[in-house]
Amino acid sequence: MAPPPRLLLLLVFAAPLLAHARLISDGLATSGGANATVLRLPSSSAAAEAEGGMGCEMSYGFLPCTTTAGGNLFLVLAYGFLMFKAATYLSSGSEMLLQILGPGIIGGLFLPILGALPDAMLILFSGLSGTREVAQSQVLIGMGLLSGSTVMLLTLLWGSCVIVGKCDLSENSTTIDSQDTQVFSLFGSGVSTDVHTSYAARIMMISVLPFIIVQIPQIFKLHSGHRITVLIGFIVAALLLLSYCLYQIFQPWIQRRRLEYSRRKHVMSGLLRHAQMHAFGRLLDDNGRPNVPVIEKLFHKIDLNNDGRIEQGELQAFIVGINFEDIDWDSNLAANHVMDDFDTSQNNSIEKGEFVSGMLRWLGEAKRSVASGAYSKKFLHDFHKRTRDEHNLLLDNGEEDGESVGNPTWISIKAILLLILGTAMAAAFADPLVDAVHNFSNATHIPSFFISFIAMPLATNSSEAVSAIIFASRKKKRTLSLTFSEVYGGVTMNNTLCLAVFLALVYLRGLTWDFSSEVLVILLVCIIMGLFTSFRTKFRLWTCFVAFLLYPLSLIIVYVLDFKFGWS
Repeated sequence: MAPPPRLLLLLVFAAPLLAHARLISDGLATSGGANATVLRLPSSSAAAEAEGGMGCEMSYGFLPCTTTAGGNLFLVLAYGFLMFKAATYLSSGSEMLLQILGPGIIGGLFLPILGALPDAMLILFSGLSGTREVAQSQVLIGMGLLSGSTVMLLTLLWGSCVIVGKCDLSENSTTIDSQDTQVFSLFGSGVSTDVHTSYAARIMMISVLPFIIVQIPQIFKLHSGHRITVLIGFIVAALLLLSYCLYQIFQPWIQRRRLEYSRRKHVMSGLLRHAQMHAFGRLLDDNGRPNVPVIEKLFHKIDLNNDGRIEQGELQAFIVGINFEDIDWDSNLAANHVMDDFDTSQNNSIEKGEFVSGMLRWLGEAKRSVASGAYSKKFLHDFHKRTRDEHNLLLDNGEEDGESVGNPTWISIKAILLLILGTAMAAAFADPLVDAVHNFSNATHIPSFFISFIAMPLATNSSEAVSAIIFASRKKKRTLSLTFSEVYGGVTMNNTLCLAVFLALVYLRGLTWDFSSEVLVILLVCIIMGLFTSFRTKFRLWTCFVAFLLYPLSLIIVYVLDFKFGWS
C-alpha cells in the first residue's frame, strides 16, 4: 500500500497554519465593524474571551479549534478526510491479511471488527470526554452516526446498487446477466441475488434485538429500569457480535464472499494494465474517452486464428504474460473470470462487440474507482496500484483454487502496518472530529444529530460504497450477491459492535437513554428492508424508490418526533 497521499500531508501541516490565519479583508467591514475571523488558534482562554466571544478548547493541546461556522466546517472536512483514509487503510489491511490466513478464526473474529472500527471509535469518543453534561450533549453525535450509517447503507446505497446493477427480466422474471436494453423500465428490469444473500439479510434482522430491549421502558412507560435495560442491551449486543463472528468461523461462506469480492477487482486491474501494454496505442485518449479503434486492434491481436472470436485458449495465451505481482494466478482460472464477464451471449467465446463492450465497462469502472483525472498509462497504473493489495485467496470446500501467495511475509508486514496506521488515525482523529461537529452545530444552530446523520457516514463508509456501486455495475448475479451481502454485513456490525460500544458508554458514564426517535428510525428501516430482502431474491427496478424514500422519511420522523412532539 502506498504511503498517505500528498493531500493528506498537506491537510495535516496546513491546518495549524490556517488556524492562525484570518480572513483577508477586501476593504469592506462586517456589520460589527470588524473583519470576520474564520479560523484561529487561541493562545489561551483569556485571550479568546478578550476577542469578544466564547473560547474553544484545542484537541490534545495543539490541534486547531474555532468558534466560527466556516472554521468548524473546514475542520469537519479535514478530520473527516483523515477518518476516511483511516477506514481505507483498515479495509485494505484486512483484505491483505485475509489473503494470507484465509477464512478462519482471524477472518471471522478479528477482521470484521476492524472493518467497523472507525465508526466504533467515533461513537466512543462522542461521549468519552468532558463532564457528564457535555457527554450527554455530544453523545447525540454518536447516535447520529450509528443511525445515519445504517440508514445510508440500506437506502441510498442499496437503491443505487439496484439502479446501476439492473438487467433485463426474462419471461419467467429471471434476470439476464449483462443485458440491459429496457433503459428505465420499472417492471421490465431489476437485479437478482442468490439465497445466501437472503441469509445475510435475515442475520441483519436478528441483530436489531438489542434496540428493542433498550426501548422496553419507553414502550411500556416504565419510570424505572432504564439502566438495567441498557446493561442487558449491551450484553445481548456483545453476545450477538460474538455469535456472528463464530458463525463466520464455522460457516465461512461470508468470509469467502468477502474474499471473492476483492479478488475480482484485482483480476480486472491486472488485465487492464496488461492490455494497455500490449495494445497498439492508448486505451483512453487525452480526454479520457475510450479509444475504440485501439480496443478493436487489441481484439484482433488476441484472436490468433482470425475467426472473429476469442476462444478460451486464446484468452488464456494472452493472460499468461500478466504479472499480478504478489500472487501467482492460474491462467485458466483468470481466463474463466474474463470469459464469464465478457461472454454475454453465453456461447463460450467472445465476439468483437462483446470484447469492446466489456473493455468499455471495465475502463468505466476503473475511472470511477480512481477518479484522479489521469486517463493515460498513469491512470491505469494508479488503478492497478490501488487494487493490487486487495487480491486474496478464495477457498471453496477446502479445495485449492489454483492461486498461491507470492511473498506472504512481505504481504503480512504491509497488512499489519496498514492496520496499525488505520487504527492509530481512527483513534487520533475521532475525538477532534466529534468536537468539530459539536462546535459547528453550536455555531450554526443546526442540531448535531442531523449533521452526524448526513455527513459523518460519508467519512467512514464512502470507500465501501464506491466499491459496492462499481461491483453492482458489472450486472452479474454473482457480483450483485457479493455486493448486497457486504451491505447487510456492514449493517449487522453497526447493530452489534457499534451499538455495544454506545450502550457501554451510556451505562458507564451514567448517561440518560433518550433516543427513542433515533432507535425507531433504525428499527423501521432495518425491519422494512430486512423483510423485503430476506424472502426474495429478485428485485425489480421500482424497489429502489422504496429504499430511496426511506432516507428522507427517516429524517422527517426524527424531526417531527423530537421537535414537534418533544420525544427528546
